[in-house]
Amino acid sequence: MMKEKKEYCGIFGVFNHPQAVQMTYLGLYSLQHRGEESCGMAVTDGKKIYQLTGMGLVPDVLKKKKIEGLKGKTAIGHVRYSTTGSSIIRNAQPFVIKHHDFSVSIAHNGNLTNAVKLRRKLEKNGSIFQTTMDSEVVLHLLVRSDEKLIEDRLIDALRCCEGAYSMVALTRNKLIGVRDPYGFRPLCIGVINGSHVLASESCTLDLLGAEYLRDVEPGEIVVISRKGLKSIKPFKNSKIAQCIFEYIYFARPDSRIFGDSVYKVRERLGMKSAEESPAKADLVMSIPDSGNYAALGYAKRSGIPFEFGMIRNHYVGRTFIQPSQDMRDHGVKVKLNPIKEVLKGKSVVVVEDSIVRGTTTGSRIKTLREAGVKKIHMRISCPPIRYPCFYGIDFPNRKELIANNKSIEEIAEFIGVDSLRYLSLEGMLEAVRGVKNNFCTACFSGAYPTKVGKCADKCSLE
Repeated sequence: MMKEKKEYCGIFGVFNHPQAVQMTYLGLYSLQHRGEESCGMAVTDGKKIYQLTGMGLVPDVLKKKKIEGLKGKTAIGHVRYSTTGSSIIRNAQPFVIKHHDFSVSIAHNGNLTNAVKLRRKLEKNGSIFQTTMDSEVVLHLLVRSDEKLIEDRLIDALRCCEGAYSMVALTRNKLIGVRDPYGFRPLCIGVINGSHVLASESCTLDLLGAEYLRDVEPGEIVVISRKGLKSIKPFKNSKIAQCIFEYIYFARPDSRIFGDSVYKVRERLGMKSAEESPAKADLVMSIPDSGNYAALGYAKRSGIPFEFGMIRNHYVGRTFIQPSQDMRDHGVKVKLNPIKEVLKGKSVVVVEDSIVRGTTTGSRIKTLREAGVKKIHMRISCPPIRYPCFYGIDFPNRKELIANNKSIEEIAEFIGVDSLRYLSLEGMLEAVRGVKNNFCTACFSGAYPTKVGKCADKCSLE
């Protein structure tokens, strides 16, 4: 059985701004946390679409001399990470195609759960694929449409697609933003000096000095042209299933997504964890950086002082989104250093955002023991991750998820802590304070919002 390739990415777009190229560079820089493997941008001057992509971080790929050759006032950009097996340059986005009567570029964040099925069908009908990416499936479907307007072609293509996607698309005279009907992935709209901006997270708008207008709604397509912004809602109403893991781990804490502050949500997750799972300790500490804000919440609610017990080397990327286990292990060793003077002889509450495979967490706990910590009570600000994600997060199969294979007591022994407690599903949803049924919690509960997810789960175990 062919394994689905998943990605987690950041996307950006700007329409009709004299510094579109420079803004795209800065926009992607602000979204670097969403993908460190490859990046790129596509720019149009109204006549032609120019493209620049490469493997690596934004400042390494989009160097000054290279982007100076990109001319135009409208642009889109993309940062990406992938799972093992698809770390190749031809999968770097945005993609550009030149048809006989139009050109279009697309950048995509998410995962189409029926991509393999669509790809096989298209190949039987003569399509030749150059990459292994879902985005190319959308482009092939778009080209086959009989509609004249690019937005109508895109609607035709997306009617065939299932799963999670936020997209930005670029033509010679339009910028288009899309969210899937479930709203899995975030995408917001801003404006600066009369020019519209699209971005995965609002922190990008802050960097650019753009004003936040609103989120692209689930199932909405926004078409930005010289005539302004047009909203289209062509898809049937679906159950909203926003990815709750955006709040827990992926989004930057200074972003506002799904109608709330990421910082405040993480703080409330920590507070709720303190209510559900108190502990006697000398201090509360985090595993930097994504655990910082839940740890602050835990300390605030418990009354136990917060301390920085570990310092992060910010020149090392996020271990979770590195493509191979070897790279993850290397990242753990050089990324965090304990402060022995703070930790020696102390009982500590260590707050972490999640445990996926357990190997990284175990290495961190070992480091704390070596620094002289007496007792370690670990608190996780989400429930146990027991099920794979088929909507774009690298939880590839149940065999790799430690909470699917071990009890909480066994996990505690495996990672080497004195006690381990997870936040309950109900507590997590209460902390998020959104409409309870508006979030996808499938990785915790196994209740997938689409039927395809259930089918894919069975396939992944074969």
